[in-house]
Amino acid sequence: MVMQLLSTKLNDYFGPFHVTKSNKYKHMKKLWILILMSTACSSGVRQDDPQAETKIRAVMAFQQDAWNEGDIDKFMEGYWKSDSLQFIGSGIRKGWQATLEGYKKSYPTREAMGTLAFEIWQIIKLSEDAYLLTGKYTLHRANDQPSGPFTLIFRKKNNKWVVVYDHTS
Repeated sequence: MVMQLLSTKLNDYFGPFHVTKSNKYKHMKKLWILILMSTACSSGVRQDDPQAETKIRAVMAFQQDAWNEGDIDKFMEGYWKSDSLQFIGSGIRKGWQATLEGYKKSYPTREAMGTLAFEIWQIIKLSEDAYLLTGKYTLHRANDQPSGPFTLIFRKKNNKWVVVYDHTS
């Protein structure tokens, strides 16, 4: 059924494909046009980023370093700067600004921030421009060491991998 429909549409556009000695070059030209058109149409599809996992790990390392420098603003560069960002901790925070304010309220001093260590458990490709990262964070502080699992969704935005969803327990 699909092939019949496709054949009908091709015939409507290009005319019948009855190849004879006299028209074989004409049909070859039509075939090349069809191949070029299909290639042009598929080139709009997002291309796979072979370095995606490496780049996502680099974002995690960048955030860990920024945190350990005591720079929450720099740490936030790893997040999507959008009102659509979601951060789930003890509740749901929506938006980059709300997430930044939440971090600054929860970690007002360098001592409260401690030293951050990430342990990446797995990175799973969801689509060409989306990855799921699961891991564990640990804050090394003078009086305690809070830690727990987290799940992040990374998306490629403006040619940059950023966290668009963060669920930290």
